[in-house]
Amino acid sequence: MTTPRYPCQSPSAPSAAADSNAAPSSPTEDSARRRVLVRRVDEVESLDDLFLHCLPAFGGAYLRRIYTLLDAAIGAGCPMTVAIAGPVTVSGQQHTWLNPLLETGWIAYLSTTDAVCYHDGHRSLDGHRDPVHEVPIFGDDGALRDEGTIRVTDMAFDEQVLLDQDRFLSACLLQPEFQKKMTGTELRHLLGACYARQEQKNGIAPGLLATCHRLAIPILVGAPGDGSVFLNAMKLWAMKQAGLIPEFAFDLDVQAEVFESCAYHYHCLFQVPPGSLATLILGGGVPKNYNLQPEPGLSQVLGLSEVHGYTFDVQIVSAPITDGSLSSCPPAEAVTWGKVDKDVYQRTTESMQADYSMVMPFIVKALLDNRARYARWAEKMGEEALFAKHPKARGYLRSRDGYRLYDKRAQASEQLLAAVRNNAEWLAATLQYPLGAK
Repeated sequence: MTTPRYPCQSPSAPSAAADSNAAPSSPTEDSARRRVLVRRVDEVESLDDLFLHCLPAFGGAYLRRIYTLLDAAIGAGCPMTVAIAGPVTVSGQQHTWLNPLLETGWIAYLSTTDAVCYHDGHRSLDGHRDPVHEVPIFGDDGALRDEGTIRVTDMAFDEQVLLDQDRFLSACLLQPEFQKKMTGTELRHLLGACYARQEQKNGIAPGLLATCHRLAIPILVGAPGDGSVFLNAMKLWAMKQAGLIPEFAFDLDVQAEVFESCAYHYHCLFQVPPGSLATLILGGGVPKNYNLQPEPGLSQVLGLSEVHGYTFDVQIVSAPITDGSLSSCPPAEAVTWGKVDKDVYQRTTESMQADYSMVMPFIVKALLDNRARYARWAEKMGEEALFAKHPKARGYLRSRDGYRLYDKRAQASEQLLAAVRNNAEWLAATLQYPLGAK
């Protein structure tokens, strides 16, 4: 079943909140001209007001646009994917703003790194309560090494934390449920259950993997070999090969995981209203590219028609656009690959050069406050009256249960396999090429 795309409006148009404070235009004024109307910070009552009315220019205007696009995507009810790189779990950001964002029900799936999944377990290890502490970025790293301290930017912990994390992961990977070939999403779902039990054992707030396990949010990792979860799988494989342990049958099915990511994208496009996806990209590298990969996988590689890229693409990356890396490429470049919808990208995408850790707590807090405000209004006036007056409230107040795509992965994969079968003739033609003689 094909559902209609979200009929996007130009983000250059003021929001409903801004409309009520805009001065009327003169008959001769250019209708496309946006006047600079601001408020004093001591007059605004919410972060939403601050983002809309107190960031008129320069980098602040970029931040305002990022915020208004996220507000529009959430209000439109678009399932949102999140790509996040960097030491987000070492620094505790999963506990401050990432988990609260995941718990809204707005997020379909997450693309990140193996390292993010690995470091998520440190705080729940036996004997290591609150193991992370701050250190200077430009301190004496030789001295830290001598004292057995590991540094990640301005976060640090004892080397014993890593050794104990490795022991914990090895014990997890030897459990019976891991002794088979599986996708990385299944690996991280199973690890999420292990992390949750360890957190409960030691009275630690749920981390990222435990939260995604509870909400059935798939966690995709495009470079699984580039991290310590897989290093521990390698250790156990090597011990099995050397005859040191009797059995270790875990195996990662990379093809199936890539197909699964495409299946989630396809499912959201054709089975979930409004038939459009949004993405929030924080940092660059493999998580960003892997998050954008399903559309060309579906349309260019599998040859499926009526597939389109992300409607909303909101990026906060630190790499300058001139460095030519995957981290720096803006939504417009992704349009040429089909990863972002070419028909709307000039109105519904933005890439801001910044450190996401500086702005995401404020953005997420503002979005959560918006939801809370709509919820209060719904109690007073009823949902239908609220949705008629404020259409964005419907998207904000979608069920906190979320999309639970991990629970639907078999259904989504079979749906995509059916589409592949129906495209057999086109696919067969892609298998022939005049190769050079051997």
